Amino acid sequence: MLYFDHNATTPVAPEVAEAMTAAVRDVFGNPSSTHRHGQHARQQLEDARRRIAAALQIAPSEFVFTSGGTESNNLAILGLLRNLPSERKHAITTEIEHPSVLETLRQLEREGVEVTYARVESNGRVEPQEIARQLRPETVLVSVMHANNETGVIQPIEEIAAIVRSRREAGQTIWLHSDGVQAMGKIPVNFDMLGVDFYAISAHKVYAPKGTGGLFVRKGLPIRSTLYGGRHERERRPGTENVPGTIAFATALELCAADEPQRLARLRDHFEARVLAELPAVEINGGAATRLPNTSNLVFHNVSGEALLIALDIQGIAVSTGSACSSGSIEPSHVLLSMGRTRQEAKSSVRFSLGRHNTAEDVERVADAVIASARQLRRSRQPEAQLV
Repeated sequence: MLYFDHNATTPVAPEVAEAMTAAVRDVFGNPSSTHRHGQHARQQLEDARRRIAAALQIAPSEFVFTSGGTESNNLAILGLLRNLPSERKHAITTEIEHPSVLETLRQLEREGVEVTYARVESNGRVEPQEIARQLRPETVLVSVMHANNETGVIQPIEEIAAIVRSRREAGQTIWLHSDGVQAMGKIPVNFDMLGVDFYAISAHKVYAPKGTGGLFVRKGLPIRSTLYGGRHERERRPGTENVPGTIAFATALELCAADEPQRLARLRDHFEARVLAELPAVEINGGAATRLPNTSNLVFHNVSGEALLIALDIQGIAVSTGSACSSGSIEPSHVLLSMGRTRQEAKSSVRFSLGRHNTAEDVERVADAVIASARQLRRSRQPEAQLV
């Protein structure tokens, strides 16, 4: 099986699996218990937090363990907006966010929060000036993802942060949240340089098991738990901590430092060059913007994306037609529609996302399969179908 769907999830790294297996076996105490088994678990949990904090160059107290990226985004958005005293609250996000951001803000709209959904350019990038134009005196939160999960387009977080910071310096109560689930482990992430106040990450995107995530909360920021039943995680997220998961997460983030984004970018670029050279009527979604080095989202005109996915799966190649969270949806990608693609173009798009174990030989085999399969699918269409 050739796995080219790393943006959906990653295989667990052997070193991570080994660390987690040992923790499952040996660290079984409840970290809140006072006996030696509990205290051993607490020590291991806090050691994992310190290791993650070191990898992220933050203070351990600024990192909250969660169950994954979705909970991290919910905690940041709900934990802030539901607990601010202001009567009028306004938030800004973009049309291309992950459902865990969009659906959370739609719920807050039902609770009386005003939300603006900023449009992106045809290249998939939101312009900082667009965010600036949407700011109001009552704006308390701006939420923009660091990198898009479908196209890999990297958003100008530093520039947006500068705009938010200038408003804060002028006396406005306003914060910046970023969904960093796709960016973490693929490109360098420095929270001080980015200027974010909240940043969500997930273990299963960085070669660790599913079920663990984290939220960076800049020291001193007002955030309260959205769940009830305990005082864990400095009263920001109740529930018995998943100690083996946190140990696996720490191990995975340390391994990410050895990844080679330039190698993945070369493989991705070679794959795109071959497909575009040998197949007519293929375009790169977001190709005019800066993207994650591992991500390629291509629109194959006059080819069903689902049909191409199935054809490749039969040949042992795993790819995606969009966000894993939208799998099974009959609706076209909201990300591609926001970029100006037609519904048909969106349904003709396929995402290829490489990982650390993919090789040049893998890329050649996938390119061969994509070219042959797309040609076959086009031949099976109506003879009068014209490529555009």
